[in-house]
Amino acid sequence: MKWLAKYSDQAYAMMRIMAGFMFSFHGMQKILGVLAEFQPPIGSQLWFGGLIELIGGLLIMVGFQTRCAAFITSGTMAVAYFQFHWKFQFDSAFFPAVNQGELAVLYCFVFLYIATRGGVTWCIDKK
Repeated sequence: MKWLAKYSDQAYAMMRIMAGFMFSFHGMQKILGVLAEFQPPIGSQLWFGGLIELIGGLLIMVGFQTRCAAFITSGTMAVAYFQFHWKFQFDSAFFPAVNQGELAVLYCFVFLYIATRGGVTWCIDKK
């Protein structure tokens, strides 16, 4: 499978683009009400989180200020996991599969990885 190595930058760019797009959709739900039953009140912590999801996801997707946007979104997902999913409970709710925080943890580490690599290819930063 070593022949796939020559496509690593393109595969990384596709992952960055899709992760940014999917993440921005969560923000669209919170901020714009797209396919959402609940919109947080303007100025609340959930609203600011949605704003970070929307803007940060779009920046990551197009590759503009990628490292900064990914670092901020990674931190946002860490806060989301600790504050809203885990809630520092040391019972069965400790595990992401139980407290429904696996997506927050996954986004946190994907965006941390993106923050270390930047846009690489197919991004506005390179133009």
